[in-house]
Order: sequence, then structure tokens, then C-alpha cells
Amino acid sequence: MRLVQIALLVLCTSSVFSQKTIETFTSKKLGADREIYISLPSSYEKDTKRNYPLVLVLDAEYLFDPFQGAIKYGNYWDDLPEVIMVGITQNKNQERFDDSIFDEESGLPDTTGANFFDFIGTELMPYLQKTYRMAPFKIIAGHDTTAGFINFYLYKDNPIFNAYIALSPDMATDMENRIPQRLGAISNPIYYYLSTADGDLKKMQEKIKDVDAKVKAINNTTLNYKFDEFIGASHYSLVLHSIPNALYQFFAVYQPITSTEFNEKIVKLESGYVEYLKQKYDLLEKSLNIKMPIRLNDFRAIEAAIVRNKAYNEFDELSILADKYYGKTMLPDYFMATMYERKEDFKRAQKYYLSAFQKEPIYNLDKDMMYDKSEEMKQMQK
Repeated sequence: MRLVQIALLVLCTSSVFSQKTIETFTSKKLGADREIYISLPSSYEKDTKRNYPLVLVLDAEYLFDPFQGAIKYGNYWDDLPEVIMVGITQNKNQERFDDSIFDEESGLPDTTGANFFDFIGTELMPYLQKTYRMAPFKIIAGHDTTAGFINFYLYKDNPIFNAYIALSPDMATDMENRIPQRLGAISNPIYYYLSTADGDLKKMQEKIKDVDAKVKAINNTTLNYKFDEFIGASHYSLVLHSIPNALYQFFAVYQPITSTEFNEKIVKLESGYVEYLKQKYDLLEKSLNIKMPIRLNDFRAIEAAIVRNKAYNEFDELSILADKYYGKTMLPDYFMATMYERKEDFKRAQKYYLSAFQKEPIYNLDKDMMYDKSEEMKQMQK
């Protein structure tokens, strides 16, 4: 039915599984071949049970690398997850315009635009889902002409994409009304990013701001929406401003506990610090289908909140949670020892510090620390 060939391997970073490859995809819908860029996460081969979110980028010749750079940078700091990136080339012969054709009266994809719409939905996406370990969370992105085109997928009752990055979209007929209507009607979690700039093309600005005003009036708890208007940017430079903003908005739930989150949310709680941590990672799995161990830094942030608010009994629950993810390490016993030390039950604190001494070091916890603490607890008993 279709022919997919690896055509070219291009320059990348460290691991073969983070490199960008170019595949030639033979499409019946397009009646032609189309080059597709593929970039897999560096952990893809090692973590064979893990599924990854998809970022599908139109206008790949100039949008793929900026998206990939932003994702790699955010992933380096553990602010953004690893993703499968796919780009569709559309600029070798200015195919982007034929790909985006719509009927002026109905405002729906027409002729070659309808073929391209079906190519993505009925050929490319099934191939990607069959070939790669994709999580259900799927992002699509485009710029001006192609940014307008991506909105056609919103018109479906069950959109195949969860998230849309529309960079200065050139909109089809009545799209400024249909986008808010669809964003208000979709009951599943939906993510939408929209941007313009004061130096953007004037013919687009009016509709973009109209959409923004209408979307902001929507009362839909499942909608995650962000709008940016960049001052001093042009129609082209706004892309580099927009990409990280959109990704950090969509993946905000993925990010580790920040100092702002700690100070403004966590320490202000009267209780339930461990439950807050559980819910944070439950939300990550529920909204983005990303299941991962709780970060050590997040455990230590909750430890600090418990100590600051003298809610020492919560160390028991924190220890149980640590045992789930780091059971062979010192961490669970360390939390129990800390609880008893803070409650001035030095005999039990000594017992757990000695127990931790026999486990694997982790983070900044080591055998010297555990031994010294157990000796300190012994002295405190006298």
C-alpha cells in the first residue's frame, strides 16, 4: 500500500536514536512521494517499554530544527519530556499552498488540500502509530498558511491531535468563528497555542485577535489555552519566540517542582504534602500519558515542606512512596529516620539510620552520612 524508505541520515547530536533521518513516503492520497523528517528520543532503544508524545511539524524545512532545538534544551533541564518528532516537507516546490487549499464558500479542505488532509489522517498517522511507540498525546504545529490548515483537524468530532500550535495562522473562511466553537465544544482535554506580533502581517492580525477574544470567553475546563502577541517581532521572528512558550505551556505539568510552586503552593498547605506530590504525577500520567518515577528533587522538596511546617507524621507516607520507586536505596529509611529524629525518638531514629546504612546510596545520601547520623542519635539517647 505504501513504500517507506530511509533516504538520508543527517547531522545530529550524540546518539543515533536522537538523530534526524529523512524518509521518502509514497502516498496514494497525494499521488506522489513526500519527504518526512523523523527524530527519535535518545532513550528510545534503551527504554523499550516507554511510549513518547508526538510532535508533528508542518513546513519541516524551516520549522523542524527550531522545534527540535527547543525540545532538546528543555529535556536537558528535565523541563520538557522526550518526544518523537516528525516533520512533513512542503517547501521544495512550494507544496504548502497546494496542501492547504480550501473551498472559499464552505471553508473546508478542497482538491489538493483535501488530499493532504487525508494523507496525514489516513496514511501518515496510522504508519507512525504502527511503526513507533507513540503515546496518545499528539501535537501538530504550523506557520501562517499551514498554521491555518492544522485547525481543520479541530473540526472533527474526535480530533486525532490533542494539541495545536498555530503560529500566525492564515485562516480559512469563517475559521475565526469555528475555532472558538470547537474549542468550547470538545469535552476531552484539548491544548491550543496561538501567537502573533506587532510586526506581523496586518491581514492576519485582526482575525487572530478576534479568535483570542472569543476563546478567552469560553468556559471549558478541559481547554488549555495560551495566546502571545510579541512586541518588536516580525511575522517570521515570532516563530522563535513562540515555540518554547507553546511547549512549556503544554508540558507545564511535566516540569519538576519549581521554587515558585514550592513557595506559593506547597508550603502554604496546612497538610497533604505527600498527597500533593502523588497528584502531581497522577495528573502527568492522566493528561499526557507519561508515566515516570517521581524525581528525587521533588521528594526532597516535599521533605523540606514537611520540615518547615512540622508535619513530621507525613514522613511515614513519604517513606512508603519512596519505597515504591527507590526501594533498594537509603531513601525510604532516611525519611523514617528523619521523622523519628524530628519527633525526638532518637532510639528509633538510630535504628532507621543504621538500616539505611546497609542500602544503596542515592542523591546526596551516602554511608558516611548514615553512620554519622546513627552515632549522633546514639549520643542523643544519653
